[in-house]
Amino acid sequence: MTTEPPPSPERQSQKLRVLLVEDDADTLATTLKLLEALGHWATGVASAEAAISRFFDGAFDVVMVDIGLPALSGHDFAEKLLSEHNVPVIFVTGQPKPGTAMRGTTWLRKPYTVDQLMDVLDHAMAPQA
Repeated sequence: MTTEPPPSPERQSQKLRVLLVEDDADTLATTLKLLEALGHWATGVASAEAAISRFFDGAFDVVMVDIGLPALSGHDFAEKLLSEHNVPVIFVTGQPKPGTAMRGTTWLRKPYTVDQLMDVLDHAMAPQA
């Protein structure tokens, strides 16, 4: 993630409830602060296993998940989540985007800008055809 000024008022995204799954503590803290600065309500966990229990405890508009999680990978977590729930999933990773996308998912490559984060949140929440 790169540092840049906050977005202009006309560039604000809709306000979302975001579950962030990230095993790197610094990245988790920084991304949560950024999401909150953008006006979203966000909570974070460090593992897919914790995310599964947290997801069922509350309602989220979108889930952001790192691919390279220990134990249960972000990809496996998304498959499990999407098999039971209709919630947009954003994969946040340094890996290149795969040729075939999983239904209900969007890709955000690290490092990313504030505008790229806003764009991917908007895209994830757009009605799917």
